[in-house]
Amino acid sequence: MTPGPSSEGRVLTLDAGSSSLHFTLFGTDGTKIAGHDSSEAPGPDTIESLRGFLATLPAPAVVGHRLVHGGPHLTEHTLIDGRVRALLEEVTSLAPLHLPPALTVVDAARELLPDVPHVACFDTAFHRELPAAAQRYAVPEKWRIQYGLRRYGFHGLSYAWALERTAEVLDRPAHTFQAVLVHLGGGCSACAVREGRSVDTTMGLTPLEGLVMSRRSGSVDPGALLWLQSHHGLTEREISDALHRRSGLLGLSGLSGDTRDLVRARAGGHAGAEGALAAFVHSCGRNIAAMAASLERLDALVFTGEIGEDQPEVREEVCLRLRVLGLRGGLSVPTERELREQGALRIDRPGTGVPVIVVATGETQQIAAETRRFLPRPAKHALGPNRPPNEGG
Repeated sequence: MTPGPSSEGRVLTLDAGSSSLHFTLFGTDGTKIAGHDSSEAPGPDTIESLRGFLATLPAPAVVGHRLVHGGPHLTEHTLIDGRVRALLEEVTSLAPLHLPPALTVVDAARELLPDVPHVACFDTAFHRELPAAAQRYAVPEKWRIQYGLRRYGFHGLSYAWALERTAEVLDRPAHTFQAVLVHLGGGCSACAVREGRSVDTTMGLTPLEGLVMSRRSGSVDPGALLWLQSHHGLTEREISDALHRRSGLLGLSGLSGDTRDLVRARAGGHAGAEGALAAFVHSCGRNIAAMAASLERLDALVFTGEIGEDQPEVREEVCLRLRVLGLRGGLSVPTERELREQGALRIDRPGTGVPVIVVATGETQQIAAETRRFLPRPAKHALGPNRPPNEGG
């Protein structure tokens, strides 16, 4: 399938997760033309699903792919060619739940749309300028230099989108304020932003470190993992499976990794749900406070991601734990429609503490925005006299 002459400006975004797949086609003006969402991981039938999605739609001019990890060599969003595809294959072990299914989608899309540029948009790119003190692990030099052990950080596309929406709410350019951004979803992390740049973040070499997550453990004493191996005979595969799939809120509650289920169960007296939510809120609070320590001041706390956007109980309880940072409770609860229409809303009581902002999740829109930058610019001679180029895309 190749783009026709009417494809100019349309962007197809492909977002593959460990257990989900999202196709979205955006028009020249950035509006959504069509979308397809699946709760199943990409697999052998992905190419047929994508073929069916594209069959009745106008052809895209460019395709943007969300890639969780770029590894040490791919630190900025980039066009996918043979070299880039090979480098991505080399780093799949750093994000084993995310990169293999994403590469399945990359290969399917490149086969179906061979004459269209394909762009890799990396979650790690937002954190590429982390200061050395935040990036380095305190491990032997050989591990850092030869093996490349370092902090990368993730959820960068979400953070880039949330940062710009926060700037709009505060009516200040992004480079003029300092904030902690928190992405709470299936994966969870926090990020300190100063002068528009990430200066610290909770996820590390892989998306497993940091906050308690839906099914992922977050940070665990590395000595405990060595102990499980040496004293209880657990294999690397058993430990990896448990930390990635059977821990987090699910492991704590024994019930669910979904905060909506847990909030309902807690109201009904379920002790496991109550304990899991308490641990989750504690984890959020301590990690937000750690991120604030990398700032000179806290101008805003920003929630995004599915939980950050949809779970007012979590937002309220996290802020109540952070009074030491000037945060307060009593947050307003916008409706889903209000948030979707506005994109971002301030939800704290004005004059009572640090501004608290909730941002509708915008990873897909950010992929489209980053991908659109790779569209060829119109030739100047085709614009006509005294007519400026269209910078808006």
